Amino acid sequence: MRQIALLAAALAAIPLTAALAQPPTAGLTAEQIVAARQSAYALSAGSFVAMKAAADAGADVHLLALPARNLARWARTLPSLFPAGTNLPSSKALPAVWSDRAGFEARAAAYAAAAQALAEAAQSGDRAVFLARWGELRTACGACHDAYRAPG
Repeated sequence: MRQIALLAAALAAIPLTAALAQPPTAGLTAEQIVAARQSAYALSAGSFVAMKAAADAGADVHLLALPARNLARWARTLPSLFPAGTNLPSSKALPAVWSDRAGFEARAAAYAAAAQALAEAAQSGDRAVFLARWGELRTACGACHDAYRAPG
């Protein structure tokens, strides 16, 4: 009886496992994916600039831990927002995103690591370290844009 219950539970989990295996962009049109990533970039840029302004103004950087953690979480998902078929004219992504996928993913990983370091600096409350990590994140962001984003 126990084996039947375990088998039934395993069979019931198959549709859930298949659904969880779908990429986050599954079922969306290329236009929707491009719009989502452009919106995500705009939101992250706003958060990024606001964190710097707050730190420069003397805010307790502990208060920046939440936006910094959210930026780090978003940075980890970045490559998933560039599936094949989303190099549309409305996108500023260069063809190198897809033709040099390993390079793109390496730069995205460096950006995610820098974003995580910023989040940890915010959590520590050390303004000087936070500002140094902010600069590192800016550099990582620029390195990816230089190679994989059209100007403008």
